[in-house]
Amino acid sequence: MVRNWVVTLLGREDVGGAENDAHRIMKEQGLEFDHGFTPERIPDASYTHVRLHGYGSGVDAEAMRVELARVAEDRQVDVVLQPESELKRERRLFVFDMDSTLIQGETIDELARLAGVGEKVAAITTSAMRGEIDFQESFRRRVRLLKGLRETEIVKVIDRLPLMDGAERLFRELKVRGKKTAVFSGGFVFLGRLVQERLGIDYLEANVLDVADGVVTGEVRGAIVDGARKRALLEEVSGREGIALDDAVAVGDGANDLPMLRIAGVGVAFHAKPVVRAEARVAMTHVGLDGLLEIVN
Repeated sequence: MVRNWVVTLLGREDVGGAENDAHRIMKEQGLEFDHGFTPERIPDASYTHVRLHGYGSGVDAEAMRVELARVAEDRQVDVVLQPESELKRERRLFVFDMDSTLIQGETIDELARLAGVGEKVAAITTSAMRGEIDFQESFRRRVRLLKGLRETEIVKVIDRLPLMDGAERLFRELKVRGKKTAVFSGGFVFLGRLVQERLGIDYLEANVLDVADGVVTGEVRGAIVDGARKRALLEEVSGREGIALDDAVAVGDGANDLPMLRIAGVGVAFHAKPVVRAEARVAMTHVGLDGLLEIVN
């Protein structure tokens, strides 16, 4: 059975070398070429991209994916292999993690630096994102270390965590296309609300840091947003909006994002930990968030 395939290459600079490598790998799989893209720099975009279209039968997609992953690593570009039908499918719901996905850095790590426990908290964060420690356990341990931090210090973290490169362009385009958007974060709602307002996000769920008499108590109010909760929230919003999970895109960087990445039509590991990149169907490591516009419709 003849099937159409698309390889999309995304890079900060020239992707010509990677394009040649991808072309060779596709030919080795017996693909004939329909047409391709000239490398294109889009105004205000964080990337240059090339798209190769091939068609053929008997393709070993997994072998091709492995070879293209080597090209991505060697050339320092993002390479995404998709059936053309998947690229053309309209995705209607876009769900994101916040820390190290929509913003540059981890909120709790910045708060820890202000509290003088930065190294202790960062070590727990790294282990949790790798999937080495249960997220709920690690989160409570980190929050306890923030006990005594004054509320007046908390707001300082806002200026230390800028939006991720390409985030504003991505959300402008998603709004124009009429997509629904959500943030499900293991971070804190005080920063999530600012991100939600700035990017025009429809749904937000994050953790509430408990403060009493102007001081952080070291506790969290309500249920913690962990991996299981993110998955449940994706199912909930999908049902509320009448959007099939196959038409959802989930984007995240940590092990606690994997449950929602697994059930979404497209799960994207964005600048992610190795355990996440190894499992996600799509990995974006070298360009900004707006590169997502070239691999989902």
